[in-house]
Amino acid sequence: MTDDTAATDTLRTKVSELMDGVRADLEALTRIPSVSLDSFDQTQVDRSADAVADLLRAEGLDVEIVREGGRPAVIGRLAAPAGAPTITLYAHHDVQPPGEDADWDTPPFEPTERGGRLYGRGAADDKAGVMAHVAALRAHDGKPPVGVNIFVEGEEEVGSDSLATILDKHGDKLAADAIVLADSTNWKVGVPALTTTLRGMIRVVVSVRTLDHGVHSGMFGGAVPDAISSLIRLLATLHDDAGDVAVQGLKSGAAADLDFDEARLREESGLLDGVQPIGTGSLLSRLWTKPAITTIGIDAPAVDAASNTLVPSARAKVSMRIAPDEDPRAAYDALRKYLTEHAPWGAQVEVSLDDEGAGFDADAQGPVYDVARSSFTDAWDGTDPVDIGVGGSIPFVAAFAEKFPDAAILVTGVEDPDSRAHGANESLHLGEFEKVCLAEALLLARLPQAK
Repeated sequence: MTDDTAATDTLRTKVSELMDGVRADLEALTRIPSVSLDSFDQTQVDRSADAVADLLRAEGLDVEIVREGGRPAVIGRLAAPAGAPTITLYAHHDVQPPGEDADWDTPPFEPTERGGRLYGRGAADDKAGVMAHVAALRAHDGKPPVGVNIFVEGEEEVGSDSLATILDKHGDKLAADAIVLADSTNWKVGVPALTTTLRGMIRVVVSVRTLDHGVHSGMFGGAVPDAISSLIRLLATLHDDAGDVAVQGLKSGAAADLDFDEARLREESGLLDGVQPIGTGSLLSRLWTKPAITTIGIDAPAVDAASNTLVPSARAKVSMRIAPDEDPRAAYDALRKYLTEHAPWGAQVEVSLDDEGAGFDADAQGPVYDVARSSFTDAWDGTDPVDIGVGGSIPFVAAFAEKFPDAAILVTGVEDPDSRAHGANESLHLGEFEKVCLAEALLLARLPQAK
C-alpha cells in the first residue's frame, strides 16, 4: 500500500465516522426557513447566518458576519501553514421559497429521510454545500495542510445584489490559489462532475400597448387589436418553427459529448407524453451552450375576472439564457432590438432590463484541476468525473472569476438530476453527499501538490 493510498483510506474512514454528526447539523440548518425573498421573515436569514458562523467557529476559524446592503454573509478564515496554498470554499445559506405545502410529501422545513434521500427545502441547495465544507475541515481535525477561507452567502437565491460590494470590500479575505464554488450538480448518481460552463442570463419586461383605454370587444373587435393578442403574437415570434431562438446575432457553442438521450430528458424534466422537445442540434448543446428564451410571467386580467373588453396594455417577463461566452449587454441589445422591430400591427412595445448575469467558460486544465479530478475519482471508488455544462446561470461564478483571475475556479455541487432544487420535494442523496464530503477532504489534503 502506498502512502497516498493509506492517506486516502484514512480520510475515507474518518469521513464515514463523521457523517452522523454532519447530517445532524445539516438537518438543523434545514429547519431554519432562511428564504431571502423580501416577502418572507428575514430574521430567519439572520438566524441561519448565526448558525453557520457557529459551525465555522467550532472548527477553529476566525469568523465574521458581513452585510453590505443585503443579506448577511459569513466569512471564516484559517491561516495557511508556512509555504502552503490557500483555498476558498463557497456555498450559500439562503433558500428558495417552499411553495405550496400541499405539493410536498413531507413538511419542507422538517428534513425527512425516504429511500436514502433527505427531503427538505435547502437540504441540497445549498445547505449541503455548507456542510460539505464543514465536513472536510472536520476530516482534518480543523488543521488541514492548506489555508482555508469559507464564504457562505446569504442572498444567492435573490440575485446576489450585494456580492460585488462584498467582494470589493472584503475580497482580500477571500483571495486564494483555488476556489471551490459548491452550488452545482453531478452528472448523475454514481458519476461526479466538474461544471466547466454556465450559460449567462438576461431577464426583461416587455410592455405592449394598443389603446389608451379599454373598449367593448363587440363594438371594436375585428378592427382594433387588443394588447394581449398583440403580446402573444410578439412572443410567438421569438422561436422559429423548430423551436430555435429567432433573435439574430446571439452566440451558440458546442457542448461536451456525453450520453444524454431524449428518454433521459423526458425523465428528468417531466416532459409529458406527446410533447416534443424543441430546438435543433444535440440535446446538451440546447441545454448548455445555445440561447434559450422562456416567457416566465404575464400580467393580464385573470380568467375569472375577465370582461368582454379589448385590453389596452399587457406585459410579460421574458428570461433568456445565453451562451457561456456571450456579453450580457450585447444579448440584451439584440433582444430589445428584435422585440421592438417585430411589434405586431404597429403596437407600442417597450423593453426594460430586469436582471442580467454573465456566463462562465473555464479552461479546466492545470495542476489544481488534476488533483481535484483525482480526488473525485477516489471518492467515487474509481469513477472519473466528467466535465459538464449547466444551462442555468450562476452569476456569482463570473464575479469570483473576475475578482480572482489567477485562481483556479472549481464549480462543484451536491445535487443530482433527482434533487429537484427550487421545486417541491427537494432532496439530497445521502450516499452521494458522503462522497462529496470525502472528495473535498481529499482535495484539501492534495492541494499542496499542485502549488
